[in-house]
Amino acid sequence: MTTTASTTAPVADARTLGLAHYAARGVLEHVLARHGIAFQQQVVLRAAVTADAPQTPDDLITQVQGSLKADPADIRATLDELLARQLLTADGAHLRHTDAGRELIAAVGAETAPITARIWGGIPAADLAAAGRVLALVTERANAELAALTA
Repeated sequence: MTTTASTTAPVADARTLGLAHYAARGVLEHVLARHGIAFQQQVVLRAAVTADAPQTPDDLITQVQGSLKADPADIRATLDELLARQLLTADGAHLRHTDAGRELIAAVGAETAPITARIWGGIPAADLAAAGRVLALVTERANAELAALTA
């Protein structure tokens, strides 16, 4: 008897996680391209828009580096791009999002919301909870391994 992915669940592993990540990121990057913004720019801008208070450039770099594991110099260049596009503005030692930056994040969110609902819709809550626990543990362990490698 031949089995397919629809009848037999794959075992969660690094490849399965990577495939899911890149499939979802591909969807997001397609939407971002229509808005003229790159993935890392969106991550940095979202961090600024959703922050409880204005952040310093170093605060944003640290936050984004923790999420993306990107080179701080690349993140700083992204900040400069967002400043040049007037999506962020300098206010003393802090950066603030502009109305245009907030509106861009809102537009991307509005466009991705129905796509996200289609992707995640219908997955049982228990499955989402189990996946969340596993992914949190994988993230914790991978972060520990990366810290050891870079120490």
